[in-house]
Amino acid sequence: MSDSSQGSAQGERILVVGPSWVGDMVMAQSLFITLKTHDPDCVIDVMGPKWSAPMLDRMPQVRRAIVLETGHGETGLRTRWRLGRSLKGEYDRAIVLPRSLKSALVPFFAGIPRRVGFTGEQRYVVLTERRALDKAVLDQTVKRFVALGLPVEGTSDAIPEPHLQVDTARQQVLRQEHGLDRPLIAMMPGAEYGPAKQWPLAYFRQVAEAVIKRGYQVIVLGGPKDRDAGEAISQGLEGAINLCGQTTLTDAVDLLGACEQAVSNDSGLMHVAAAVGTHVQAIYGSSTPNYTPPLTAARDIHWLNLSCSPCFERTCPLGHTRCLNDLAPSQVIETLALD
Repeated sequence: MSDSSQGSAQGERILVVGPSWVGDMVMAQSLFITLKTHDPDCVIDVMGPKWSAPMLDRMPQVRRAIVLETGHGETGLRTRWRLGRSLKGEYDRAIVLPRSLKSALVPFFAGIPRRVGFTGEQRYVVLTERRALDKAVLDQTVKRFVALGLPVEGTSDAIPEPHLQVDTARQQVLRQEHGLDRPLIAMMPGAEYGPAKQWPLAYFRQVAEAVIKRGYQVIVLGGPKDRDAGEAISQGLEGAINLCGQTTLTDAVDLLGACEQAVSNDSGLMHVAAAVGTHVQAIYGSSTPNYTPPLTAARDIHWLNLSCSPCFERTCPLGHTRCLNDLAPSQVIETLALD
């Protein structure tokens, strides 16, 4: 983001240490909106992984993204120290969304006078304000993010929905590049967390076949790791296009903004689809919509709520993955209501 969009002299300067996952970064926009609602002149910068910078550029509340050049799970102590020292004197408050010790190091090294986060990993020195996490009250990820931006007594604020800006000019270019000339349905078969969150590919294909018969085109979206999954859904199916690994994250934002509906596992792209206003068909297996729902009213939730779920495991500990295998494609097809 350009540094030219400065807040007034009275606006608080806030550094937010963002999460490492796509879906969580989308949900963090609810915090940014809340901060701007309480102080329209505040300046918000967000520190996050390199991939997050273009997405943060689609959030008008954020002045700029600050890239932390460390790998996922890497401490990078020297890198964090250098970045922190380079930011010295620039902020009045830091809000640290992750609960790890390392996530609070940059604000600490920067000497930001007020550093707020939840208690975790013995962060007694690096945070100046450590809040207890009441999981019964803050029962969703987005509620926890928003709560850190409010006074302790103000945690009952309504949660604003994320809203990512769509580049309509780029959207048209993408439609032309990929020959997208019919109404679109997106499918997102990936889930970085693991197979216990992934609906069977054969089920996605059955849904794709059904919507194509109704005059729609299907685009399959995901990263390079999802390319084979996209191929399993689209191969030999006229009207289905596998774009997994062929688009940037912001391309996915614009393409999802062009879709009428999106069929998705509980994944980062599910939250992206919700944030651009696309109607989401959200499929849950080992996780629960009670914890990480798509933050939109335009949604249908598909969750069997079995006695063994949510287990939050990467692979099914019982070996049957019934939470997904027993969720029939016909249920999703019927809910799409395309006739």
